[in-house]
Amino acid sequence: MEIIRKAFGVGYSLIIVLFFGCALALIAFGGLELWQGINPSRDVPLRERFNSVLETIGLLTIAVAALELGQTILEEEVQRKAQMSAPTRVRRFLSRFLVVVVVSLSIESLVAVFQFVHDDPMLLPQASAIAVGAAALLAAWGVFVKLNKSAEELEPEAMEGVKSEDSKVEGEGE
Repeated sequence: MEIIRKAFGVGYSLIIVLFFGCALALIAFGGLELWQGINPSRDVPLRERFNSVLETIGLLTIAVAALELGQTILEEEVQRKAQMSAPTRVRRFLSRFLVVVVVSLSIESLVAVFQFVHDDPMLLPQASAIAVGAAALLAAWGVFVKLNKSAEELEPEAMEGVKSEDSKVEGEGE
């Protein structure tokens, strides 16, 4: 059983490294895109520069999501020693994941609105659909947390262990 846990740890660690690599690549692409937008030696219209800046924001938003997901996997699956039930782990992991997704979708919808309002107003319903999707995810997440609150009460000892471990995990990052 210990070999299987170590294999999972190696798998999670590989995924974390890949998330980090993807985030670095997106940051580099964002830097290149931003440079194309603000490069004073290029003779391009202001609208094209504006679109490059918006594209940079989109790339960096996805990079942040990749970093956050990698950090979540690191903290929840690799660093944690406290054992808790599957529903509690799912609730914690899902909550951290949905924060990243909802914030990322919200930023992407704003970027899309800014871009489409000038370039192609016919696409504004698609941009608003992204915002509606983010709002629906946020509402569903709230319902999920409220309905699963009773699961936390079923295992108070495990939750206390996890909460005490939270301060240790957070202290390692400082």
